[in-house]
Amino acid sequence: MSILSNALSGSNAAQAALGAASQNIANLQTPGYTRQGVLLTSLGSGEGVRSAGSGVEIGALMRFSDAYKNQQMWRAASDQGARAQTQPYLTQLERIMGDDGSSISKGIDGFFTALNATAVDPTSTPLRQQIITSADAMAQNFNSIANVMSNQLLSLNQQRAAIVPQANTALQNIASLNQRISTSVAAGTNVSAMIDARDQLIDGLASQMAIEVNNQPDGSISISLKSGQPLVIGSMAGELAAGMNGAGEQVLSLKFANSKFTLDNVAVGGQLGGLGEFEQNTLKPMQQSVSDLASALADKVNATLALGKTMTGATGGPLFEYADGKLSIKAGFNATDLALSSTGAAGDSGNLQKLIDIKSQPVSVNWVGSVLLSDADTQLVGKLGIYSQQNQALLKTADTVRAQAVNDWKSTSGVNKDEEAMNLVEFQNMYQANMKVISVANTLFDATLAMMN
Repeated sequence: MSILSNALSGSNAAQAALGAASQNIANLQTPGYTRQGVLLTSLGSGEGVRSAGSGVEIGALMRFSDAYKNQQMWRAASDQGARAQTQPYLTQLERIMGDDGSSISKGIDGFFTALNATAVDPTSTPLRQQIITSADAMAQNFNSIANVMSNQLLSLNQQRAAIVPQANTALQNIASLNQRISTSVAAGTNVSAMIDARDQLIDGLASQMAIEVNNQPDGSISISLKSGQPLVIGSMAGELAAGMNGAGEQVLSLKFANSKFTLDNVAVGGQLGGLGEFEQNTLKPMQQSVSDLASALADKVNATLALGKTMTGATGGPLFEYADGKLSIKAGFNATDLALSSTGAAGDSGNLQKLIDIKSQPVSVNWVGSVLLSDADTQLVGKLGIYSQQNQALLKTADTVRAQAVNDWKSTSGVNKDEEAMNLVEFQNMYQANMKVISVANTLFDATLAMMN
């Protein structure tokens, strides 16, 4: 009874297709779910020209996935992670250094304003005291900025140290899923759910570092860094670590099997690479620049004071101390210690004018080179602003690319409720039609039996 067998195979195929559609609809809102479907294959006829065919079979349970689109989505996640991780630090530093009330420029301007005001009466104690007060305020502005940058460096290290164990957990879980998938593929089990779970882990890992993913014939995947170091091969996973080197700098390393690799904090990419890039290309140069500016200012002021005379005729002593990254007023320094005179004569302010002239003298600053003291902070803030704007533009582009990559992935792998609704109707009709064929076959069979009686 080929009619009956054909109809039975058709009803079974329709049931399988309805099962796939129902699974898709059930996971309509499940993040990372990849839709499934059945591949139906016609069974050819047996011997003889009068056989129409032997029905239909389920050739395969399909998982609608495009490896290229997956790779694009993961690469976009890496770029987005790098830019997004950097921007909060840039924004904070830009806002603090550009603040009108606490900026370095504000402190420098206040100090030299006090020097200019004292030119009216160099012997005035209140005016001299104002110089010391403004010098202390300037030092506090320097130190406040330096503290912010030191705290940012500490935060970078803490954030990097927090990302590493998260990445290690993902690597271990991916390796474990690799083993389970390989075993299940060999046993002929549907592994779509496990692959979805693995892809979700890879997507999260890709935001943390730039990776390359390669599919293997047994259903497993291998993962490596862009620079080539292996992260996952089959059921083996590497282990990342963040430790301090002899110079007190945090460095990343990778241990895989019996090999150990030292990683480039920038080249690793993703969130980790973004932190490394900000640290090496912005934060540390800015720290050194502020240190250069504070040290140069202190040296110039102290050297100029040493050329002058105090109100008592003594040789001038240093006003500032700069040590361990902190600018401060020398302990015990008071208004009478200011050597504003060149000769020591009453009313002479020759050395005061030399102090005032320091503002228009050049200083060497790490990030911007040789600049006038009065322009140094403005140029630092301007360069920082340019870096911040560039990163914001790159972040916006990365967000757009990531969104497009996700949409491309959804166009292939995402569940479309309208499409699944149509599948339900079509395969329901297919099932009902095959049931009708079975009913007809039974009627014919009964008629044949009746004729024989």
